[in-house]
Amino acid sequence: MPYAELHCLTNFSFLEAASHPEELVARAAELGYSALAVTDINTLAGVVRAGTATKDHPPLKLVVGSEIRPADALPVVVWVQDRRGYGNLCRLITTGRRRAPKGECHLTWDDIAQNSAGLLAGVVPPACYEEFSNHDAQRYRDIFGETYLLAELQRGPHDRYRRGWLRDISQQTNLPLVAAGNVLFHVPQRKPLHDVLTAIRLRTAIAHLGEELQTNAQRHLRSLESLRAIYADMPQALERTLEIAGRCTFSLDELRYEYPEELAPPGYTPIQYLRHLTWQGAEQRYPHGLPEKVRRLLEHELHLIEELRYEPYFLTVWDIVRFARSRDILCQGRGSAANSAVCYCLGVTAVDPERVDVLFERFISL
Repeated sequence: MPYAELHCLTNFSFLEAASHPEELVARAAELGYSALAVTDINTLAGVVRAGTATKDHPPLKLVVGSEIRPADALPVVVWVQDRRGYGNLCRLITTGRRRAPKGECHLTWDDIAQNSAGLLAGVVPPACYEEFSNHDAQRYRDIFGETYLLAELQRGPHDRYRRGWLRDISQQTNLPLVAAGNVLFHVPQRKPLHDVLTAIRLRTAIAHLGEELQTNAQRHLRSLESLRAIYADMPQALERTLEIAGRCTFSLDELRYEYPEELAPPGYTPIQYLRHLTWQGAEQRYPHGLPEKVRRLLEHELHLIEELRYEPYFLTVWDIVRFARSRDILCQGRGSAANSAVCYCLGVTAVDPERVDVLFERFISL
């Protein structure tokens, strides 16, 4: 029975979870999971390490997501479907982080509504029936379309009651049930550490935590046999985990640096503007005529920069240096940057390529 875990926190959910992303990925692969969603609270901080670790554990698939906790609605886990969705999730989290003190995040339902494109959503049910809001569930359906209800069962004392309650809520709200673990650590042996982290977060002793402690160690990545037993009467909830993972086609490999378009003025492409600045700078550096050696170096470097699409990087550095010097801030390009005739003509470095032998490829390789 294939399975995808869709609600998993790493230690990047500070003091909330007790396992590294690499540990969770390795354990999910060992258990034979089809996919693992890293969904840290109001952050994407754990997905990079998880993505790197996933490359060592094919065919496990990484699903990028986050648990969003708005101030005026139920928490919701969102999963990234495509590149647009990733951008919207980044924008959403940035919005919440910028309006709150460092280490905190303040988001509202309206913020989520404005950044919902390209995302799938699963509503996180509260511990008590009375705390569930059908209105919140409907609002999430309005913005995301098809929305799920996370059926998170951890062999607690009230699982039988909770199972029936989840079915009732699913029918009332038309939110399909999907199995999830709300994972806090990769193996049950990590629970004592989680207890310590909980005590630190709440600034009290472990002995005084009471109901704040997890009732058992079930918030770990569980075996497929255990999951089959827990969800024996709702197999569709297990099948939907694969449906959601399959709809999330985004990969971190799609990302690359995206520099501001305003680096080049109207009428110029970035490479055209870089060439203009370079030759203009060359005239200033060599007022008595450009040496043939330097001309060849500039043509070679500009060709390679265009081929590698590095021109926005050079324009960014040039812009920073220009700004610093306009404010009398001391700055100077050094190290391997001195191997670039373009950097010299842009005023970034002070090593004259006419007088020394420079190897641009060394600068590029770094």
